[in-house]
Amino acid sequence: MKAEPNENTGYPTAGIIIIGNEILSGKVEDSNSPYLCKELRFLGVDVKRLVTLPDEIDVIGNHVFEYSQDYTWVFTTGGVGPTHDDVTIEAVAQGFDVEIEESEQMIQVLEGYYGDRLNDAHRRMAIIPHGAELLQLPSMRSPQLKFRNVFVFPGVPELVRNRFSSLKELFQSGKIYLRQIFLNTEEGNIANALDSTCSEFPELMLGSYPALWNKDYRVKLTLESRTETYLEQAQEFLTSKIPEENIIRVE
Repeated sequence: MKAEPNENTGYPTAGIIIIGNEILSGKVEDSNSPYLCKELRFLGVDVKRLVTLPDEIDVIGNHVFEYSQDYTWVFTTGGVGPTHDDVTIEAVAQGFDVEIEESEQMIQVLEGYYGDRLNDAHRRMAIIPHGAELLQLPSMRSPQLKFRNVFVFPGVPELVRNRFSSLKELFQSGKIYLRQIFLNTEEGNIANALDSTCSEFPELMLGSYPALWNKDYRVKLTLESRTETYLEQAQEFLTSKIPEENIIRVE
């Protein structure tokens, strides 16, 4: 499935849904969303929304359906195991108003892994929404579930990384160029320079991040663009507005 561009930006977009009461309660730290955001950014996909949801079928289903309508790709993590709180598959099916069914392909995978130890709880992991695809790649022990434009990942970070890295060519949509400027001054002293740069280069993605306790610099500026020449012009314009003695380095 080829990525379709967003009507507003002309580039593919994504929404990320992190699922799990353990995340919301602070019992487990979410490392999947930073990883996905970074990887998608590198691939040229604009991540538009990120949300963490409880293990509630209605809530998950509504968000997945909404994100599927709004963005090119949707990525969910968590809630696909054999226990009572693994409700993501059922939620996706409910959100799209389709039935769930047992996948013979998944049963074969589970039988190959568990053998005689396969039980009813394990068989829950063979349930998929009607019409879902199971993508099998050599580097993955079990198939990746895809329903329309929704990729349903497990919650285990190592598995998310393995699966996404195996599939990421699907999401490649051009490079985003980056420059970083490190300053020894406060944000208030460069606010006018930032404002004028944004006005002069409206397509520039400009970020300003203070580092209150960093001994190396006090503010880091990030400039991003899908066009390298545009980025260079914006960088030159911005640095001309900042006193040279305040610029530590540019990377």
